[in-house]
Amino acid sequence: MSGLMKVRELKIDIPKEARLLAEKMLSDLEKSKRPVLEAVKAALDNAEYDPKVGYLTPGDKIVRTELNVSSVQKLARVVFILEIILRNLEIGSVNTKRELYYISKGLIKSDKFLRPLDFEDQGESDSIIDFIGDMLRVYREELNCFANDRGGQTYSQQLVVTETLPDGDKAVVDLSSLGTTPFQPKNKPQSLKLKAKKKIDFILVVESEGTANTLQTMGFTKRNNCVLIGAQGVPSNGVRGWCKLLEDQIGAPMYFFGDLDAYTLQNIYRTLKAGSAASLIRNADFSAPDVKFLGVLPDDVKRYDLPYYKVKESDPSEARALKKAKDALENDPFFLDKKNKGLSDILRWLIKEKVRCEQQSFFSVDPKDPIKTEKIILEKIKAGRFI
Repeated sequence: MSGLMKVRELKIDIPKEARLLAEKMLSDLEKSKRPVLEAVKAALDNAEYDPKVGYLTPGDKIVRTELNVSSVQKLARVVFILEIILRNLEIGSVNTKRELYYISKGLIKSDKFLRPLDFEDQGESDSIIDFIGDMLRVYREELNCFANDRGGQTYSQQLVVTETLPDGDKAVVDLSSLGTTPFQPKNKPQSLKLKAKKKIDFILVVESEGTANTLQTMGFTKRNNCVLIGAQGVPSNGVRGWCKLLEDQIGAPMYFFGDLDAYTLQNIYRTLKAGSAASLIRNADFSAPDVKFLGVLPDDVKRYDLPYYKVKESDPSEARALKKAKDALENDPFFLDKKNKGLSDILRWLIKEKVRCEQQSFFSVDPKDPIKTEKIILEKIKAGRFI
């Protein structure tokens, strides 16, 4: 972990590192040695969790690819895609993964010598791009490759965002001036600077965009000095990076309001809080370690008499979620850490009780009060009923 932190603290000269890599491969070939490429292993069995850091970091395992009959295409593809990326960096061009896939298809189509490198589908080119990032230990964004994702729909009467544009100009957005239109940051939050016109008391990240929109329509941000975000399910890099930025620059307590089920706890909340195994080198800037799980909590089901569903193990998706929950309790360093015992206990409760309770169930508590869910959220925050 300490080695990675040292890498992230330095500004990596990507063209220089790529040139050294290519020269080493060429030198090995000239010496009749097999070139070898090494990359960080981005997988759960190489993930470490230190509660002092708060997010998943890579261990010492690497993926080692040595030139042989079965790997020659992969190594050649790495050099091919790396050349496209270096050209983009030189001229300041940016592309999505899908665009890079079609750029490579176009180059291959126009040059018969490149045809053995052709990709059958985008997944093949995506894996090469990811390998290059893990090999150089740089973010995909540093390679001028951006995912087509967006930050969560955000509302606030107090937040002002200043964006530094690629040409150096600055754009200033006062979220209170947007009316019912949400602010949606792009997936490079590092270009944004935030300030609050008044002290922001809390940040609420809502799993469902629809529920976040309902809270906003009913005046949530007018009655509370807060930031309200609709996270649209599993958080994208844009959502994760945006929440990290809010955590760092605003510093208000952050709470996650979502469903009580195994999928939400593992795939949505844990990814927001500690990042993912697939992006180990990126979690430092794409996770919000201080976010608390506000609910739905198991105690809420009884306290508010919430309607819930029985999980049917005959349902393939529900069965997978339960199996993953059991695996997480045994193998996921995040859930194994004693600091996260409260979250692990919820997973055990879900496995035992086999129920799921949705965040929208709070609207059943007092159907005649249109802001009852807001009152419950505030009540839970004030009483400290979160994990």
